Amino acid sequence: MNDKTRLEALSAFLKARRAKIQPNSVGLLTGARRRTPGLRREEVAQLAGMSTTWYTWLEQGRDIQVSSSVLDSIAKALQLNSDERKYLYDLAFESNTKVFEPEVTQSKIPSPLERILAELKYCPTFITDRHFQIVGWNPLAALVFLDFEQIPTEQRNMIRLVFSRKELKSLAVNWRHFVKGFLAIFRAYYGQYVNDEWYNQFLQEMSELYPDFPSLWQESHVSMAPEVIIEFRHAKAGRMLFNMTSLQVQGAMDLRFNIYTPVEDSSTEVKLKQLIDKQK
Repeated sequence: MNDKTRLEALSAFLKARRAKIQPNSVGLLTGARRRTPGLRREEVAQLAGMSTTWYTWLEQGRDIQVSSSVLDSIAKALQLNSDERKYLYDLAFESNTKVFEPEVTQSKIPSPLERILAELKYCPTFITDRHFQIVGWNPLAALVFLDFEQIPTEQRNMIRLVFSRKELKSLAVNWRHFVKGFLAIFRAYYGQYVNDEWYNQFLQEMSELYPDFPSLWQESHVSMAPEVIIEFRHAKAGRMLFNMTSLQVQGAMDLRFNIYTPVEDSSTEVKLKQLIDKQK
């Protein structure tokens, strides 16, 4: 990502987060003359203790120098969580970002991770890299989601699949909720690897191919480890409830476990065992 694209991403993020803050939530009156949702630029500047001009330049994506203390003040004014704050820093300070390495392939997954996958017998689980390419999965993930083995390696991108495959669009009862969790993680990686041009090419392609993608992406959610409850309506197993947990693997490979644990006191685990038995 070059400086122009990085600053445009910073601008879009600040605008999106500003639009989400209700004036009364920060002690400001809601006037009848407000034409757009959220806070005005001058209000963010006031809350952050900085000049309106300086904040406006930053939000416009101008190449200006800002300090850590200024970014802290902006993050507080916009009520950013820790992941969103890090994303803000990643885009504002390019020096914070990582140097990207060649892609990891499924054959390079360390054997301890393969062992963990095998042990998660009743939790559909797949492993992704920083581009959300699927580089590993357990048998149950293939039964619940897709038979990833039948998909060409270069097309095994979970972000792309949730938009392109009708099986995944019909699987989640709330498809938008399902997608947002992935996009929140994807955006966190996007901020970390601002020099990886792959992200811009991918985002442009997704925006051109899938009409639902731009609006979901522009919501600007950021989370390295969202924990959400997902309801599936599986074609063979019926209604199932899962706690979705995303765990980053420590190390330089930027791999991530996406684990779907059956909700306790539901019939989900029983249905998964039945689904496995039918395949034997």
